[in-house]
Amino acid sequence: MFKKIDHVEIVTDQLERTVHFYTDVLGFKLKARDRIDRSSLGVPLQLVYLELGGTSVELMAYEGGAVAPAPADEHLGYRMMALEVTDMQSTIDYLKTKGVAITWGPRVREGQYARAEIRDPNGYNIELRHWFDRR
Repeated sequence: MFKKIDHVEIVTDQLERTVHFYTDVLGFKLKARDRIDRSSLGVPLQLVYLELGGTSVELMAYEGGAVAPAPADEHLGYRMMALEVTDMQSTIDYLKTKGVAITWGPRVREGQYARAEIRDPNGYNIELRHWFDRR
């Protein structure tokens, strides 16, 4: 059911410095960059995807830094862990038997993935991700 940690998200206000550290210091490879217009939050989001030995890190930076602060529920540092699952619905069903609530989702991007979130006992978010094209 649970296969591996899929990716870790890190929110930063020093995107290029952080990219440099992970790529030049730690040896991660740059996979992709993206920009999302998060109009509902009023702040565009820069994304950088890095990979090392099959593990991915997603760096997230809200444009404007201190001029346009990140939403109140975001912060610098660790954001959440993501666990890849083999099947979203059976995972949700299993978690319900253990008394674990789904706090967000599931949301499906057709042909790509389904994602949902839970929280650990400390309140830390954990993303569940079912990739449709992975085996």
